[in-house]
Amino acid sequence: MMLKQRLLTAAILIPLFIFFVLKLSPQAFYILTDLIVLWGAWEWSFLMGLDSFPRSLIYPLVVMFVLFIAYLLPITLILYVALTGWLIAAYLVVCYPRKTRAWGQGMAVRGLMGLFVLVPCWLAVNFIRNSPNGIHIMLFLFALIWGADSGAYFVGKKWGKHKLLPQVSPGKTWQGLAGALLTTIIIALLGLLILKVPSAAWPIGLMWALLTVLFSILGDLFESMLKRQAGLKDSGRLLPGHGGILDRIDSLSAAAPIFALGLLISHWI
Repeated sequence: MMLKQRLLTAAILIPLFIFFVLKLSPQAFYILTDLIVLWGAWEWSFLMGLDSFPRSLIYPLVVMFVLFIAYLLPITLILYVALTGWLIAAYLVVCYPRKTRAWGQGMAVRGLMGLFVLVPCWLAVNFIRNSPNGIHIMLFLFALIWGADSGAYFVGKKWGKHKLLPQVSPGKTWQGLAGALLTTIIIALLGLLILKVPSAAWPIGLMWALLTVLFSILGDLFESMLKRQAGLKDSGRLLPGHGGILDRIDSLSAAAPIFALGLLISHWI
């Protein structure tokens, strides 16, 4: 039943979001993604313990202010800050639950974590989409994330035996990770071919695709860690079979800044 709900929701959301990527003006796309991030910030308030109205509205207002400030800063600076933040997140995920005393009970610390997750993602997505050939590059990014997620799910379901990080996410396995990376290689090669990237640049393109997917998995694990610490199964109930907005953008939140940074470093945009 859960799989059926997930597939039905995905069958509606994926074409809808592709339509938005293709058809919305840059200004409209900014507004749409801003609303998604603010909804995610509202869900993040529950991870912080701000689970009553109107206290749960405080954090989205803070995020909205930070979005405005970050928009005025150089995108490269934001992306490197995001990279640093996600490397720290990787350390916390691997060490969970041993390091929870440093952040588990601190509302301000968890709020700062949310800024690292939400703000760079919003900037990276809009930066990519509004760059030359950005629409096609954006679709390539989503294909990598969705493909890796599907590859991990089906390979892990059939062959998964060895747990990846059972304290954080009991359902994820090393076999699922291998399935995600194999799917990534296939999609990346097809994408590089379709985007007509010179063959000499394929190794660096493949490397960044794999790094992007590894960080997307980290984003998923990081949110799982936070939900486990907060005693929540899902970040919300907006999407049947998928939970809340955060449950849908957790992979993107880590992948988008890394992907955008790779594009800048490689001088592809």
